Formats: sequence, C-alpha cells, structure tokens
Amino acid sequence: MSAPRIAPAHSLPIADARERLRELIRDLAVVRGHVVLSSGAEADHYVDLRRITLHHEAAPLVGRVMLDLLRREGLVPGVKAVGGLTLGADPVATSILHASAADEDLDPLDAFVVRKANKAHGLQRRIEGPDVTGRRVVAVEDTSTTGGSVLTACEALAEGGADIAAVAVIVHRSEASREAVEAAGHRYLAAYDISELEI
Repeated sequence: MSAPRIAPAHSLPIADARERLRELIRDLAVVRGHVVLSSGAEADHYVDLRRITLHHEAAPLVGRVMLDLLRREGLVPGVKAVGGLTLGADPVATSILHASAADEDLDPLDAFVVRKANKAHGLQRRIEGPDVTGRRVVAVEDTSTTGGSVLTACEALAEGGADIAAVAVIVHRSEASREAVEAAGHRYLAAYDISELEI
C-alpha cells in the first residue's frame, strides 16, 4: 500500500508551510530522554533535525521556510549563496537552493559545502561548490548549541573572501549560540524558537 500523497511544499501558503514544518519537527525530531550534547552539556531531550532535513515531506518545507526567513529579514534578494559546515548544514542549504529555484520571483541561490579541513587532493578546496569569493552569503545550520560549527564555517568563508550577511538556523536552541555568533560580528536568525516545539 502506497503512502498518501502530500501537498507539494511550493503549493502551500507560507503560513501553512511554516505550521506543518513546526508540527513535523515537534513530532519527528524531538527525542526525549537523557542525552549528552556535543558541547558536553546534559539535557533531558534532544532535537535531531537530521530527521527533518532528510525527510521526504519536511525537507522541501525547510527550504520554503528558511527562504521566507531570509526574505522577511531583507536578505533576499541580495544574498547569492547559502551553506555551512558539513554535515548538518548540507541538507539545509540544498533545500533552500531548491526552494529558490522554484520561486519565479527570485534569482536562484547557489549552495556550498564547507569542509572541516582542506581537501588533500584535487583542487584542495575548503569550500566546495560555486566560488564564494566576493559573493554575499548566509551561513546555515540546522540548530546550534554553542555556535562552534557555524562559526567554523564563517571563518572559512571569511578566508575565502565571502561577504557573510547572516547566520541562519532552523531552530534556535541556545542563547549561548546566539551570543557567540553575535560576538563574532554576525547577524543571527532562526526560523523557530525551541519554545515553539512544545517540549
């Protein structure tokens, strides 16, 4: 028996797309139970956004909602590419790329991948994809506890000559992350606050 057909993300009004994504994050990504976060902090729940960014229904909604966030914040049009530190940022950037390509009112955005270290062979690039030199970009991440991953991406982007317009995450989980990003001189944006997930 095949799964029921779902409405394509691009056909939903943005308010409906945003609410449906919130529901999917709440229902699929929130894992309850004792966990130790990458920062070393302990928590009684974990928000596993890979369950969303790699999900057949949720991923297109991520693109719509994140693109709408960039538009509402005045960054689109203007920003030319999105991406961040592999692995968490990769599906987020790809979803935004596809959403922008489907939006007839926008010039499509490119995506890029920031490696954790320079590639040891070939072109030995740290940032894969279309060149970011001289281009206005947004560093993305699914969520952040300390800001470490997205700031690593920002450092590589600055070294690569990109103009970093902002950092954008799907779910704002920690004030420590916002503070670290803003202390580094970057604008911090989030599509949802952790309080919206009804944990």
